[in-house]
Amino acid sequence: MLKTPTARGKGKSDPTLLADFTVTRKQRRAIPVIGDPDPDVLWRLDMFYTAVGLAIEERSGLVTPSMIEMKPMGASDDCFLRPGGWSLCRGIHRFSFETFRKLAEAGTKLVDDATAAIEAYPDVAWA
Repeated sequence: MLKTPTARGKGKSDPTLLADFTVTRKQRRAIPVIGDPDPDVLWRLDMFYTAVGLAIEERSGLVTPSMIEMKPMGASDDCFLRPGGWSLCRGIHRFSFETFRKLAEAGTKLVDDATAAIEAYPDVAWA
């Protein structure tokens, strides 16, 4: 079993580290949707999309840095002014997956979609 070298997950096994990404429906309902997102949620969001980016890079050879940078500094006005923005901000508080399988499916779908786009438009991807 692999051990993760990151500071936050130092010395944790993969299942222990991935357990941070699973939240039951009951637990999700208990998460408040008003206020700053919990730093742990922001960490999960960052780690998930960083892993997706690394998998895309592994498949395609293209460097795909994560473009998400969120800080727990209060709700932005953009959340309320953009159409659909409120649901995005609201969803951030509850970013998690019900099972390991759903976590894997979500990540795989993002990687597959990105890889298909890279293959369909290689000139754009390599520009």
